[in-house]
Amino acid sequence: MPAADRRRAMTGVVETIYTTPEGSQPMEEVEEIEAVERQGLRGDRYMKGTGYYSGMDECEVTFIESEAIREIKDEFDIDLTDGRHRRNVVTSGVSVHDLLNRQFTVGDVTFEGTRPRPPCAHVEQVADEEGVARALKNKRGGICASVVEDGTIHVGDELTVLDDGEHSEGVADAIKNRLAGQ
Repeated sequence: MPAADRRRAMTGVVETIYTTPEGSQPMEEVEEIEAVERQGLRGDRYMKGTGYYSGMDECEVTFIESEAIREIKDEFDIDLTDGRHRRNVVTSGVSVHDLLNRQFTVGDVTFEGTRPRPPCAHVEQVADEEGVARALKNKRGGICASVVEDGTIHVGDELTVLDDGEHSEGVADAIKNRLAGQ
């Protein structure tokens, strides 16, 4: 069966990509970036181990919906379109919370949604605007994802959820299988 036939109808698009090499530094918008299997985005703070939460509460890659960013602007009059949300990949057309415990592709990269990424006081400090942490609550804070198969993602790439059978080995299975092989 062709790969395209095994994909689900749930799709979205990458609108913006952000990274920063150091924790607490402003996010920088990029047009493309390399995603490295089980590590994250090349040059990003969490892949480098220089993130504010490095060693404590890390995500390889974070995703947030552009729809959530617009809701925040409408409801709280806070404009986070400059990356002050501190998430790596801004998508449209798909609920990122529907990606949890699922594998999905962005361009030629395969990810697995691992957990919600709730807001924290640090994001508000770095954004330097009162109310940012509160605005990112209620499923607007995005999710964490692991890089399952590496490659490059680009602004404009399609995000597609994979059928359960297309990539059967999830993050937990991969870790268990690697440990068993040692």
